[in-house]
Amino acid sequence: MTEAQGVPEVTDVTDRLTPRAREIVAAARDLLEESGPALLTMRTLADRLGIKAPSLYKHFPDKHAVEVELTAQMLEESAAALETAATRTPGSLEALAQAYRAYALAHPHLYCLATERPLPRTLLPEGLEDRAALPLLRACGGDRDLARATWAFAHGMVVLEIHGRFPDDADLDAAWKRGVKALHP
Repeated sequence: MTEAQGVPEVTDVTDRLTPRAREIVAAARDLLEESGPALLTMRTLADRLGIKAPSLYKHFPDKHAVEVELTAQMLEESAAALETAATRTPGSLEALAQAYRAYALAHPHLYCLATERPLPRTLLPEGLEDRAALPLLRACGGDRDLARATWAFAHGMVVLEIHGRFPDDADLDAAWKRGVKALHP
């Protein structure tokens, strides 16, 4: 999609990273998804790649830079999931909520890395945050406050589910439906 269609253009990962940097980020992502953020260090990343840790610094100045790229991936992928849901079922908050939840639960460590700390807005590709928010904003009729409240609900539900904070007998599908309906009667 293009800016003219209301979706900001975002620099593709192949345009913003060298092939070696993409390889490093892919290994970081694998490590993150397998073991969680605590084990994602430059040393474990270098070990995963079979290189010495200082070699990583030729491509990324520090671990934070790798995490920023992982955050960008999460935003790009979740935006694509929401865009697909919005295309299949235009205006459906329930479809967006299902897509958001499915993405987050499929990538819990990546989701938490990207959402449980301050968003590095100035380091992300231009337009990416807007692209990620646009399907929800459109479904909320352009009401930014309603979109933020809806996102806060969805994020809270996902984080609680990821961290196992609901009782085993909780009907989370019903809770999601009730929450979406409460925000969008």
